[in-house]
Amino acid sequence: MEKSSKSSSKSGNVQRIASLELNLLNYSKAVVLDGARLGAATPVYDVNGEELFHRIALLRSGIPQGYADVAVHPAMGSPLLAVAPAAVWNEQAIVALAREAFLRRAAESPDRPAPYGKGGYDEIRFVAYSFPKVAVQFLRDGKEVEMLECFTWTPVPPAPKRRDRKRLEPGNFERWSLIDEMDARRKEENRRKFQQRTRAANAVALDVAGNGVISQVAVDSLIRVTRLTQTAELHFSGRPADHHVCYELRGQETNVWCVAASVQMMLDFYRYNYPQTTIAQQLGLGTLANPNGLPYARVGDVVTQLQVMSSNALTPQMIVGPSFADFATEIDQNRPMISFIPGHSRTVAGYTRSWLFILGLGGFRGLLVYDPWPPNAGVITRWENFDTQTYQYAYSAHVATI
Repeated sequence: MEKSSKSSSKSGNVQRIASLELNLLNYSKAVVLDGARLGAATPVYDVNGEELFHRIALLRSGIPQGYADVAVHPAMGSPLLAVAPAAVWNEQAIVALAREAFLRRAAESPDRPAPYGKGGYDEIRFVAYSFPKVAVQFLRDGKEVEMLECFTWTPVPPAPKRRDRKRLEPGNFERWSLIDEMDARRKEENRRKFQQRTRAANAVALDVAGNGVISQVAVDSLIRVTRLTQTAELHFSGRPADHHVCYELRGQETNVWCVAASVQMMLDFYRYNYPQTTIAQQLGLGTLANPNGLPYARVGDVVTQLQVMSSNALTPQMIVGPSFADFATEIDQNRPMISFIPGHSRTVAGYTRSWLFILGLGGFRGLLVYDPWPPNAGVITRWENFDTQTYQYAYSAHVATI
């Protein structure tokens, strides 16, 4: 008998807070969610076993279209983590694929545990093995049997016995705990902000969460100030009124080539069309058959190779610990950015910030993230809550002038 991974005690409250947060974001018009309904919530755990967030499917006419990540653990800093309105999250379908992968591995390796029987698994859960990357974990009697990365179904290696690296600087395919590696000061500050916002949200969430439908009119009576929202996205030129959005998602071609895919997206924007394999070779990331990630000791290589591959036509810059203003300034200049977070690289092609104050709830600062993970697909997050993520490095580039 397979155990359920759902946490019913928290699910109701998470759904109520998610309804309010998504209604507010929809009201700001930073993203169009009108008419969507909240679907099933999938709990996602930290590597250390603590529940991190729920991934809630967004439904239109009963069909999954998008999802929202809503925090459960107070160390995340705010309830709403991210919204991906164009992605599809179907928990049952993903679990079915994970089971098939587990069965294949069991069949290919007779010495491995047999499924369902003695030594098999009795529980399945989703784990943020390297937040925000997710894997499916198979357990028996509370102990892990296998952990497979979502969509590639590659076994996630065990956490290193010795951590010969700095805090929050994992490899591109390393198992690590977000909660355990977050420093105590930030964890406490995030906890304070989370509790403050959830207390305020709980005061009004029941009024808007009755049927789970997101609607522009759902929060009209709650708004205490006029809607103030500023949103910007990349366009073909600096004249957004007569040009469409101009940016494309590139999936990483291996599970450790996020940097290569991010560089590819930036170069594509400036019309330098390199295959990802060539970019990986330039960055020293190996081959498709034998790939590797970019170590933290070589983060400066991104700057060097952007110059090399543009024949010095681009002037790149690396920013350590980028602020929201750094991202907004570059987007306002119609320039994309590469963003490094712990163990992963993505690009940023837009931002939004809104001021909607109701019963102590503040506004929202979000980034439009073009994430190359999962491999060969990627996902567009509209929007990622800037205040809940760790931004270690960012890279911008502008056309060199004489």
